[in-house]
Amino acid sequence: MAEQGCLRMLACQIEIPSMRTAAERDAHLARVEARVREQLQAQPVDLVVLPELASIEYSREAFECLNALAEPLDGASYQCWSRVAREFGVYVAYGFARREADSYFISIGVVDPQGRQLGYYDKLHLAQYGASMEKEFFSRGDHLCVFEVNGFRLAPIICYDIRIPELSRTLVVDHGVDVILHCGAYYRDCSFHTWHDFLLTRALENQCYLLSLNQAGPHYGNSLFCHPWHDESLAPTAFPEHDEGFRVLKVQRQELQEVRENFSFLRDRLSSYDLPVHG
Repeated sequence: MAEQGCLRMLACQIEIPSMRTAAERDAHLARVEARVREQLQAQPVDLVVLPELASIEYSREAFECLNALAEPLDGASYQCWSRVAREFGVYVAYGFARREADSYFISIGVVDPQGRQLGYYDKLHLAQYGASMEKEFFSRGDHLCVFEVNGFRLAPIICYDIRIPELSRTLVVDHGVDVILHCGAYYRDCSFHTWHDFLLTRALENQCYLLSLNQAGPHYGNSLFCHPWHDESLAPTAFPEHDEGFRVLKVQRQELQEVRENFSFLRDRLSSYDLPVHG
């Protein structure tokens, strides 16, 4: 039974091996499914979250094999996580490479406890700097995805999306989102150092919970769970620097309400900043 006013999330910082074929992808999915099952048997949760492209390697070499690795909406990743959702009675948000006609998308799928596809989100902002080369292989999305668990409204965004403030603000202000699920594949390139700065700012300025979930591995790691407010008595929850890590995280309605009542950032916004400029 769900705890009233609370949402429990199992966040999975997983390592993703090199792969070039659908068979290698499916073997990886089976390994991760087994790890997640172990966690769910030990501690019940409401929602399981996996990182960006959780089913395939993030690399130019893998992206050149998208004809084999990308999937339709009801493909191997959906079949895997739909099965887990049904058996454990949980929601699952998972990253995968989506194929539609002749286009490819970096996507997050969401399934409900009955294993039904609730919706999906395609990455809106494609990264093309540092270790990223997404504009060469993927198309950008054209819609948002918002879903509800235990009375909380959640929305997935993906990696580079966090650096565009209008998206997070729209989700919170216009769509009533309480929790942003920021699924990433943050490689330790020139942009890695500033990643957490963006996370903390988005959580604080929008007064929402923000889970930023990276892949694991020698060049990844350091996922972070941000509260709507933090100070010397409450810090963000950190994940391992490189290793795989599974964390059960709590979202609480009372904390959200108290932060939004005590700090009036969102209430004090003007209806418009289209103001005259003097000087």
